[in-house]
Amino acid sequence: MVVMHMPVDPALQPMLDLIASTGEGLESMSPDEARALYKSLALTDGDPTDVASVIDRSIEGPNGEVPVRIYTPVGTGPFGVLVWFHGGGWVIGDLDTADPTARELCALADVVVVSVDYRLAPEHPAPEPFDDCWAVLSWVAAHPGEIAADPSRLAVGGDSAGGNLAAVAAQRCVASGGPRLALQVLVYPVTDL
Repeated sequence: MVVMHMPVDPALQPMLDLIASTGEGLESMSPDEARALYKSLALTDGDPTDVASVIDRSIEGPNGEVPVRIYTPVGTGPFGVLVWFHGGGWVIGDLDTADPTARELCALADVVVVSVDYRLAPEHPAPEPFDDCWAVLSWVAAHPGEIAADPSRLAVGGDSAGGNLAAVAAQRCVASGGPRLALQVLVYPVTDL
């Protein structure tokens, strides 16, 4: 048997070192402990990527207000729009931990990014996180002019657990007849357990 060792991306090594220093993995921590550790790791990045504007607001969902952060690229719209669902195993992650990714997507893809702070498990079991995501996606599709978005260039995406939520949202769009998506972006999605 051949065992190959791949080098760790240097940007990830501080995170791995911090997790190792706790003496336990995220899975053995309480949700609050894991969230705090994840947030401390995510906020140690360098300078944030510049975008034209960043606005925090809330969208009404079936379980109450859903916080979102809207990133607008430099230039004149209307822009394509990506509704982004963060990763974190449905338990960790928020607008702040998703901020570096959302900024990069906005700047590099030249799209408005609507990052969604959906409710987290275990306090909010399924389908509450998806309900939040669906409410925001539906709002974006119905109100593109409020965020300088082109409704014909509507995309949904996410990483890890967020990729799962994005895949389910895309399936629901097809099954329910809308909103009509131009693109689905799934980054290492949880699609098969």
